Amino acid sequence: MAKVKKKKVSRPKAMNPRGFRDYFGVEVGERNGMLAKITDVYRMHGFDPLETPAVETVEALGKFLPDVDRPNEGVFAWQDEDDTWMALRYDLTAPLARVYAQFRNDLPTPYRRYAVGPVWRNEKPGPGRYRQFYQCDADTVGTPTVAADAEICGMLSDTLEAVGIPRGDYIVRVNNRKVLNGVLEVAGLLDMSDLSRFEAERGIVLRAIDKLDRLGPDGVRALLGAGRKDESGDFTGGANLSDEQADIVMGFMDARRDDGAATCARLRELVGGSQTGLAGVQELETIAELTGSQGYGPDRLLIDPSVVRGLGYYTGPVYEAELTFDILDDKGRKRQFGSVAGGGRYDDLVKRFTGQEVPATGVSIGVDRLLAALREKGRMDSRSHGPVIVTVMDRDRMADYQTMVAELRNAGIRAEVYLGNPKNFGNQLKYADARNSPVAVIEGGNEKAAGVVQIKDLALGKALAANISTNEEWKAQPAQMEIPRGDLVSEVRKMIARGREG
Repeated sequence: MAKVKKKKVSRPKAMNPRGFRDYFGVEVGERNGMLAKITDVYRMHGFDPLETPAVETVEALGKFLPDVDRPNEGVFAWQDEDDTWMALRYDLTAPLARVYAQFRNDLPTPYRRYAVGPVWRNEKPGPGRYRQFYQCDADTVGTPTVAADAEICGMLSDTLEAVGIPRGDYIVRVNNRKVLNGVLEVAGLLDMSDLSRFEAERGIVLRAIDKLDRLGPDGVRALLGAGRKDESGDFTGGANLSDEQADIVMGFMDARRDDGAATCARLRELVGGSQTGLAGVQELETIAELTGSQGYGPDRLLIDPSVVRGLGYYTGPVYEAELTFDILDDKGRKRQFGSVAGGGRYDDLVKRFTGQEVPATGVSIGVDRLLAALREKGRMDSRSHGPVIVTVMDRDRMADYQTMVAELRNAGIRAEVYLGNPKNFGNQLKYADARNSPVAVIEGGNEKAAGVVQIKDLALGKALAANISTNEEWKAQPAQMEIPRGDLVSEVRKMIARGREG
């Protein structure tokens, strides 16, 4: 009788989806700790938390569906049973617009909220670029006053200092879409009666301004003219502006002066008689005045016309937090860390739902970028402080060990009983070492009878072990001590404190 071959079991591969990654204990702890500091600042400024679903309708998100074959351009989307297209949120602002439009009769005006959570982008992943990442936003909806923009700028400064970026290592830069519109109007690139005119040229100009840091003035000037050929020989077409038009745009980017008042005075000259431009300059002057009165000087907040943040999306002031300290790139060259947060005024977003303009302004912090910056500054403790491990010397006395753990936890000390195989005591200490535990608690039968316990300073023991060569030296080392059972909590707390000071 022929043997029947067993069908080979097909097992799934244990691997991440492309563009996604896992976060383990230390990384999650660092992020949560930083977010707690950020949201504390937000709460101090009167913002309330809002949590929205990870999924919104594509219609609410405002994403364009190019065709039925790929409806998820830029987002992860699918069609529900009722034929509604839904998608994972790509930011935290679009859900806010939907929430405000939906509940505006129940919400206070202005409505001030902060939100924290992951967002998803269906984009090509790359080194350090993932399809899921965290954002931390704060927004004020329902007030047109520029005081709301000034408040966001000051709060952004407070937030950076609260998480550990010292003054002098960052700058909050502020610009205004209206000022740029005024400059474009003076340059003959914006017709307020027909915004579709010169739209292609304006797009090239905006992208050129955004590349100032990378290309320098000469590179931008080339893009304002006929175009630019890069080092590889690739050619990028330009806006074909006249020399006079290009001079106006270049003058705008070079308008920053030593203080906000001088910068605004120069901008007034550049926008000429443009009412839109003059209104934008006035808003920048008000922001400088309001933030200056609260102590946010030019060392913290700067009026900077070169700031461009998707200006087609924003309708007024825009702001960006830039870290100014140097880091080394992959080739060992010095460069500045760059932007970690940005935002601005967007008065048209809620209008998509209501048909009426609803003023709004807000900021979004790139959580992963800011965490990376704190690590560069040495402001994150990369050590994971694990729990105190209560070892098991006698399985029949598990209740005693659980009592110890309960006492430690009730005193606010993270602790656990070893729940693996207790036969090999060495394995228990290996487990404690793998958890980066600060202290191990040991109570065998003799200790129980004598009313004492042994506590072992694992951090100190690890440091001493490197220099111990004999058994006698090991016995004499001070990393382990016997204490009265009643002093367990106080002595463990002291031992943990000594280890963290060291």
